[in-house]
Amino acid sequence: MARKTDAPSERTRLRRVHERGHFDAASIYAVLDAMPLCHVGYQLDGAPVVTPTMQWREGDHVYWHGSSASRFLRAAEANQACLTVTLWDGMVMARSGFHHSANYRSCMVFGEAEIIKRPGDKEARLKAMFDVWFPGRWDMLRAMNDKELKATTVLRLPLDEASVKIRTGPPVDDEEDYELPIWAGVVPMTTTTGRPIDDPRNHAGLTAPDHAANFKAG
Repeated sequence: MARKTDAPSERTRLRRVHERGHFDAASIYAVLDAMPLCHVGYQLDGAPVVTPTMQWREGDHVYWHGSSASRFLRAAEANQACLTVTLWDGMVMARSGFHHSANYRSCMVFGEAEIIKRPGDKEARLKAMFDVWFPGRWDMLRAMNDKELKATTVLRLPLDEASVKIRTGPPVDDEEDYELPIWAGVVPMTTTTGRPIDDPRNHAGLTAPDHAANFKAG
């Protein structure tokens, strides 16, 4: 496991509160594996663009997908991209405005985006997405057809240049401010999932499978 100061590149080196930085695989995997929602940033026609999408991890790569008609995705191929995943764990309320903060876990991945082009590889990666987030569902579904595969773009980044930043715990105030009669603490925040809502056009007698009834994220 790498030391906290062992940033894999200059882009991932933390310049402030570096003690919150983590660069080991276990920390990176833990954040990516906890949250499907990510944001991917890159340049389009010389301007910055950030788009939300769904990500999943296979080994030492992170993947995302979208429409093949998207000019954003076409522009991302072979260009530098930054993918981020963030989990918000709490509002940190201090005794001064300056020391208010948030508890969070955040991962940033930098690299050159690669499009998965072979249809067989693309379908395998999409199946892997389902296996990560909805285990067992892929085999229940109607098979994808060639038109659907062609309409879907899958991209990936290696995790060679990634970092995690984590804040936990109570507020950290100036020492003299602890004498002030002001409430301080943390308001916890969590991501929760509710009970599945049946599609009104389901066949009679169908119930939600385990991967829906027990889905967890966050």
